[in-house]
Amino acid sequence: MTAPTDLRIASISRDERPLIRTLNESIFGDTEVIRTFDRADLMMLVAWLRGTPVGFKVGYQLQPRVFYSAKGGVVPKARRQGIARALLHAMLERVQTSGYRRFVFDTFPNKHPGMTILALNEGFRVIQAGYNPEHSDYRLRFARSFPPADE
Repeated sequence: MTAPTDLRIASISRDERPLIRTLNESIFGDTEVIRTFDRADLMMLVAWLRGTPVGFKVGYQLQPRVFYSAKGGVVPKARRQGIARALLHAMLERVQTSGYRRFVFDTFPNKHPGMTILALNEGFRVIQAGYNPEHSDYRLRFARSFPPADE
């Protein structure tokens, strides 16, 4: 699915965290985005559709050369338009350009089946799985590696 032509995705600064929190609450009904924004290489992307913020993606360095996409989502009224995929691609492009070799994220397939399908469709592989009692769901960790820059 191709994202709408009037979709704009941009990085935002740490000072704009309230926007991420507002989107997170409207998407997940939760006030906690990530435990701390004090992370190496913190990246926050917001998707705007016709000037209205409709989605976000937050990630950071997990290990040297490994980037972790910690959380993201799209507001219910804007789903099924390719916005989550566009956010993923925007983050993947920025991460690869920054020299990372691997991109990872976790998802809970019973709570968010669409993210599992998106990951598989985008060439990610399951590298870890286990039950998470805090979320009452299985947690799948997906990963995708980038070829070295000189190839």
